[in-house]
Amino acid sequence: MAENPFKIEAAAEGEGRCFAVTDTATGETLHYRLQAAGQADYGRFFTALARDLGTRAPRTGAGELAAEPPLRPLITRNLSARILYGYGDPAVLDTGDGYVLVATSNDAPDAFPILRSRDLLSWEPAGFVFPEGQAPAWCLTGPNAADFWAPEMVRAGSTYWLAYTAREASGELAIGLAKSAAPEGPWQDLGRPLLRGGVIDSHIYVDESGEAWLFWKEDRNGLWPSLLAGLLAERPRLIPDIFRAEEDRRTAAFSAAAYEWSLTLAPMERFFLFQPLIEAALAQWATVRRALDLCGHAGEILDAMRTPIHAQRLSLEEAELTGDPVAVLANDLDWEGHLIEGPWLTKQAGRYWLFYAGNDFSTPDYGIGVAVADSPLGPFQKQPEPLLRSSRDWWAPGHPSVACAPDGQPHLFLHAFVPGEVGYKAFRALLTARLSFDRTGVHILPASLP
Repeated sequence: MAENPFKIEAAAEGEGRCFAVTDTATGETLHYRLQAAGQADYGRFFTALARDLGTRAPRTGAGELAAEPPLRPLITRNLSARILYGYGDPAVLDTGDGYVLVATSNDAPDAFPILRSRDLLSWEPAGFVFPEGQAPAWCLTGPNAADFWAPEMVRAGSTYWLAYTAREASGELAIGLAKSAAPEGPWQDLGRPLLRGGVIDSHIYVDESGEAWLFWKEDRNGLWPSLLAGLLAERPRLIPDIFRAEEDRRTAAFSAAAYEWSLTLAPMERFFLFQPLIEAALAQWATVRRALDLCGHAGEILDAMRTPIHAQRLSLEEAELTGDPVAVLANDLDWEGHLIEGPWLTKQAGRYWLFYAGNDFSTPDYGIGVAVADSPLGPFQKQPEPLLRSSRDWWAPGHPSVACAPDGQPHLFLHAFVPGEVGYKAFRALLTARLSFDRTGVHILPASLP
């Protein structure tokens, strides 16, 4: 491919987007208008582009479905008009006086819904960690700008601590820390990020002695699609070396042609723009990485395709990290694709079990994995296949947490999408299943709730 077969002119038009895409082989220019700049709007655009110009169509099916897992739905609708997007990244905490749930709120005016339950079956809204107008000053707020993700609450002594992800004014993701005397708040933020530099999905593990660790993920997967598009814009001859299928080559060419436009976009819209490139790469993940390794120009891209989970000691009294971070896990199994995220550590049957999510959250390939070790920092041994994957009733199960039901049995709590309605800001339901552990593995069983 000596030169890019596409030329693109793109512009914002209010909340919408206009694209003029020229096929240089025919000289024909096609015009597309997006009503808004959401993931669904871009999905419709890419469906039309695939029809008209032979690029990759968006992934809309789950392919070969896994056997139906024994998942029990707990919350399948928004329980308050102020909860806009459901219960993504759910963290369930047994307080000793019932259960508390906190969840992702994206750019909703009220950040991080809090819900209460006595039995895990009936849930009632109990406010928000940061009600509208009360978000920490360091956090970016506002529609299509804020991203309040993956909150998690833990109790240490008489204090409740909440770790969470938000964007700084620069747009970069960081991890915050807040504390309260009660789960419902009021919450006092640290006043600055606990950890910054493109990091997400914080998890606090407190052992029997009260010692605490912070786990988190480096958000490198947010970098490589743009880096790859930039490389292909500069060196279009690499496209046929990296991608085998013609639809994927044309998808890569479109992404390269859109690279300059992407530099003007906010991070999440840039993700929407490059979603077909991500799906093209994931469809032949090992082949793409080998081709990038051989091309000699992609070291930074290959680094960004590896998303390690780190752990570091956390002094809750001083509200600061101590010692050095340790990489405890990384994406190295085929099913995980370009990322693992959402870590949650629990001690069961005398061992430490690290649950996590893998692959792309906005496709049915997303799923939940688990690894086991004899200490909180590993070394961890993964189960080779996902513990949970998409099924007929629920797609893209992810971001697990673990708590014991009233009968003392450990349960996994997770989010999942209604089939065919997967993506950023789409509703995510809260589901559960019972866990069984032995020395070598963990197994999913029907929930033991009444």
